[in-house]
Amino acid sequence: MGGMICKKWRDSLKASRSNSLRRSLQDRPLLPVFALVALLLLALNGIAFMQARSMTHFVSAGQRTAKPEKLAIANKIRVILTGVEIPRPENQVTPQEIQLVYETRHIPISEGSKEILEAWYIPAQKSRGLVLLFPPYGSSKAALLAPTKIFHDLGYNALLVDFRGAGGSSGNDTTLGVREAKDVTIAFTYSQKQWARQPIVLYGASMGAVAVMRAVAIEKIEPVALILESPFDRLLNTVRHRFEAMGIPSFPSAELIVFWGSVQQGMDGFNHNPVDYARSIHCPVLLLHGERDRRVTVAEATRIFENLPGQKHWQMFPSANGHGSLATDDAEQWRGLVSRFLKSDRPTH
Repeated sequence: MGGMICKKWRDSLKASRSNSLRRSLQDRPLLPVFALVALLLLALNGIAFMQARSMTHFVSAGQRTAKPEKLAIANKIRVILTGVEIPRPENQVTPQEIQLVYETRHIPISEGSKEILEAWYIPAQKSRGLVLLFPPYGSSKAALLAPTKIFHDLGYNALLVDFRGAGGSSGNDTTLGVREAKDVTIAFTYSQKQWARQPIVLYGASMGAVAVMRAVAIEKIEPVALILESPFDRLLNTVRHRFEAMGIPSFPSAELIVFWGSVQQGMDGFNHNPVDYARSIHCPVLLLHGERDRRVTVAEATRIFENLPGQKHWQMFPSANGHGSLATDDAEQWRGLVSRFLKSDRPTH
């Protein structure tokens, strides 16, 4: 008898709760919708957080994720959910590969710090000046050998620099040109002390070019000239292009990745915009860009060029194969342009 009473009481309580939940949902019909939206936003932010971390933190080993446009559908889904995998960039070759004698230099990040920037110094027989070279995103100074050979042939000493997180330098991460601008400044200050009478030209490719621009605009260093290859105009745009390369909409994922990347790295990615840095660059600039570059459009490169207030020259490379090394894609055109630019006291507009 007591068992029957208990069962009836439990059934009554269950029915009461069910009716209460039903009335609650009837009173607030949008509650399930809000809950679903909240879950979707939480999932989207979680994915963006992982994407941002994978873009800015290198892994110790493994195979680099292929370019977005070359990924199969299954791999695209995996990359969207978990992020790219980029092994820490290492120097697999040295200047000996192109018959150049070099010295390895270790540049302290700050006084008393164990952190260093590693650089290769390559002297020329009759020096016309010193060129500091900075690599693209996800690359080390070994990626700079093609332009280095040309600078050397033109009579310039060269200092090839690994950013923090790459090659022989300290660290395992990148800030896509923000902290790297400080690395440019450190290398520039070091070079001024080591080779006091040498006019210094800065060369950067892709993220390296962005770091050079930021160093001049924000850190206020004063080289005699800049040679910039394929810099992006805004960090947000370059993140958007990676989604476009996979054939999927970039909004709001690109915005969330820039937000979470900024939080993780302690920077403001939305204000990391070389198109704005350009307005503060007054030394002569040679801007080089590939016509078929899908990572940085011609329109974006044009906006950077238009914002440069000083002496400047702009050159497209119609034969360039995407967002790669222009000195490799068309060495003769690259050599001719750079040679004329460096010989000219007043580069043409």
